[in-house]
Amino acid sequence: MELSWLSWLYEAVAHVITWIHTGYSTFLNPDGGLTWALTIITLTVCMRILIFPLFLKQMRSSRKMQELAPKVAEIRKRYKNDKQRMNQEVMALYQGAGANPLGGCLPVVAQFPIFISMFTVLRAMADGRPVYGMTQELVNSARSAHIFGAPLPASFFMSSAQIEGFDASVVQTKIVLAVFVAISSLTTFLTVRQSVGRSMAQMPDNPMAQQQKILMYISPLFAFFSLNFPLGLILYWVTTNLWTLGQQHWFYSRHPMPQYDAKGNVVPVEPKPGLIAKIRGTTPEEQAPPAPPEPKIVRQQPTRQPRSKRTGSKKS
Repeated sequence: MELSWLSWLYEAVAHVITWIHTGYSTFLNPDGGLTWALTIITLTVCMRILIFPLFLKQMRSSRKMQELAPKVAEIRKRYKNDKQRMNQEVMALYQGAGANPLGGCLPVVAQFPIFISMFTVLRAMADGRPVYGMTQELVNSARSAHIFGAPLPASFFMSSAQIEGFDASVVQTKIVLAVFVAISSLTTFLTVRQSVGRSMAQMPDNPMAQQQKILMYISPLFAFFSLNFPLGLILYWVTTNLWTLGQQHWFYSRHPMPQYDAKGNVVPVEPKPGLIAKIRGTTPEEQAPPAPPEPKIVRQQPTRQPRSKRTGSKKS
């Protein structure tokens, strides 16, 4: 899966892998599985930090859509017999409020080229090709690394002869790969369920609710396509799923679902206490910054007028 227009990104990923691996090799075995596992995990975390602003933009857009949910429900009810007009009114409402229904795609779109680059670079390592600025020494180091006894470049459908060529047990390698794929499938399901559950709570009458439920249960099946991926790439996918799961939980706990009064107005909801607050035993009110002091009311006192002005008489 090599795309020529992404060659610069392949080289960038290969260079970052080299730098991270070199750093860990100063105090760990360069050919060890721990060194290479930490290299891939660190690369994944760096990439997710890089696209974190896109995640915040996605969540803010989603929050605006939550606040607009009552108005959207009203529009759907008013124009239920005119789908075209209903869609136009809903989109006009979103645009006026600065909400983007497609904002949730931003992190996925930004992540896709990185995934392709990781796949291409790790596949080249598995094949023993020192390309994209990598040295033969680095490639050989990756090919000799084992994680829980499974070679880093091995895939589930790799032949027994190929696996044995990495000085590894075929059975143990396939078990390790199957466990990692199962973890990838589980974390994919939990991530999608968390997102879909939030979406359905913010818009119960969403006509796409049934499709979202189907997606929630189908999405883990896509993880099984990674059986043909190298172990290093599966490790990357598990790490990014765990990051997404924790990131969403953090944001949702800090920005709970808005509540509405009888008139449909948004009622402020206190965020759940964070981990540090739970350890210290503090409440959300104690975590919140102190409210600014109320402005002092300065009463305008009438100025004392001369007697002549009060009586209306002229000074002699």
